[in-house]
Amino acid sequence: MGINESLLIELDHQSATTRRVLERVPEDKLDWKPHEKSMTMGRLATHLAELPGWGELVLTESEFDVEPLGGSDYEPVQAESVSQILETFDANVAKVRGIIAGMSDEEFMQPWTMKKAGEEVFTAPRIGVIRDAIFHHAAHHRGQLTVYLRLNDVPVPSTFGPTADEPM
Repeated sequence: MGINESLLIELDHQSATTRRVLERVPEDKLDWKPHEKSMTMGRLATHLAELPGWGELVLTESEFDVEPLGGSDYEPVQAESVSQILETFDANVAKVRGIIAGMSDEEFMQPWTMKKAGEEVFTAPRIGVIRDAIFHHAAHHRGQLTVYLRLNDVPVPSTFGPTADEPM
């Protein structure tokens, strides 16, 4: 099995889990947040929808600067509805899935660099960046979003195991 086949299995599983959580976001709670320092539910859900799209950048470019000197900073998507969040998520998953499917093991091992204002933040093989910055990052925020759902009495779907609302 090639790296791409392994990643596609992981992507499909993680994406299905994330989509189940995103589908539960209540339309009337997009502006809700549990604390003044927290993201709103809508921003957090949109961030989750954006994450698979970052895979395109990691897999097709050699570096990314989050605050490029003389350029524009990264601008996050500003979703206005749950349907827009789901459409963004589905499009990003489909796009990165196609890229992964066409890549060789050697391409996954090529280095990728994140910079901030021209300074290197880190460099790692693409495979590591995909797993850490995309899959693990999404699992972290998906967990946050399930807490937001619980605090709003929305049934929490199973993710890594059963919840009080949904068996596995």
